[in-house]
Amino acid sequence: MSLIPSLDGPEITRARANWSARATGWDAIFVIVADTATPKAFASLPEPERWRELHSRAPARPGNVRSTTLANSRHTLAVLGYLQADATPFERLSLAGRMLKEASARTLNIVAIAAFDDRASGTASVEALLAAAQAHAFALPSFLSKRETKKPLQEIVVVGGDDVDLRQAAAAARGNNLTRWLTAMPPNELDARAYRRLIAELARKHRISMRFLDEAALKRLNAGAFLAVAAANEEPGAGIVHLKYRPASRKSGPPDIALVGKGIIFDTGGINLKPHKSMLDMHTDMSGSAVALSTLLALAEMKAPIAADAWLAITENRIGPKGYKPQDIVRASNGVTIQVIHTDAEGRMALADTLALAGRTQPKLIMDFATLTGAAVYSLTERMSAVFTNRPALANKLVEAGRASGERVWNFPFDADYDSDLESKVADIVQCSVDGKGDHILAARFLSRFVPENVAWAHVDLSSCTRSGGLGHVSTEVTGFGVRFALEALLNQGLLQGLERAK
Repeated sequence: MSLIPSLDGPEITRARANWSARATGWDAIFVIVADTATPKAFASLPEPERWRELHSRAPARPGNVRSTTLANSRHTLAVLGYLQADATPFERLSLAGRMLKEASARTLNIVAIAAFDDRASGTASVEALLAAAQAHAFALPSFLSKRETKKPLQEIVVVGGDDVDLRQAAAAARGNNLTRWLTAMPPNELDARAYRRLIAELARKHRISMRFLDEAALKRLNAGAFLAVAAANEEPGAGIVHLKYRPASRKSGPPDIALVGKGIIFDTGGINLKPHKSMLDMHTDMSGSAVALSTLLALAEMKAPIAADAWLAITENRIGPKGYKPQDIVRASNGVTIQVIHTDAEGRMALADTLALAGRTQPKLIMDFATLTGAAVYSLTERMSAVFTNRPALANKLVEAGRASGERVWNFPFDADYDSDLESKVADIVQCSVDGKGDHILAARFLSRFVPENVAWAHVDLSSCTRSGGLGHVSTEVTGFGVRFALEALLNQGLLQGLERAK
């Protein structure tokens, strides 16, 4: 099978006058209404009495989902969902995801989505249904020798929601699906070399420039922290991918943003070997690189007026005679020396050099994504991800981007006094503390040593990368969390506004 999935997705069209007459050609209709809806709300729907009957079965409660079948020859599935007036974007996405689950046993070729409440919330509900439909339609990698082949969803008919930015919605959905696909790929299929070839193919398709810093190049750059993690790999192939997207108006010059991603293709823990249960799903430890890559591709697809780079730190963390060890001293590319404490804290090592190299390009902002610490999961569960920033003024924008996108984040302390827990007697900094308390905070403080002080920086610890039962509108365990958040922050929340370029 191809390592690159089909990301074309279903065609998105808008319904106009007399749209309900087309319902005989649809496999399902998904409708969100307010929990205070009256029978009049269903007047414009096909077979309105059927919908009113569905509505009258029981008192409406926010979050409820009901379904029935219309009497046409196609037996169109009718799915009704209820929302309260002050529903959050996450609640809308979650409801939309539950509504799409109602159709799990059906083959969907053409569906319609609609919302009937006030204009603003109706637009948000339509966008949530659109995101859920595109996530539901996407198939994750499968290596079954005998697979049932379903005809893919061909068309999503959007009723209302005239204010929905269909271009951004489609780009965000493709980015989410690509992130999910890459994160779910088995580590023997998506090894370092295959990942690099895949990225090169995507870069060519989107007309993005690509440079690969292999291990020899990284040695010349004195990137000892990254190379320490890669040292035990059986074969060479690890390295840092540097991608560039420039809008037509800015063919050259430094980037506005550098997107940095942790791409640990498989993490054994190194010499500090993980136990079986903790190691089992460590092929997902590269999700941060998938988020950074997919976000860059989405910006390029939309021709966004933002000059953006992506830096992807791609390696495995293996165990072997050449592997790095506790108490090793390594030097990163910015000259900072690191006392190694635990080889399973490899993500911050690989990111250290990647952040330092990204900082040399003088971006206005660096934003990194990484499945970095269990402490973030223990603090938030997998429902939210952790964010940190070296610019207090960005904290509210990051949190609001999480709220508005439905990919929620929580801003954690970033006070300098935490650095006392990272003091070393033999190097500039220790890699992590021995006891692990507040490791997500200490990891952020560690990473900040490799970001130039005059560069704004946001760190996203992806505790929501995977979640049993899915998250929001995504029903699979691999959630693809991060792309919706990043696009919302960059395109709608003005994360780059007011930032000065590094000097």
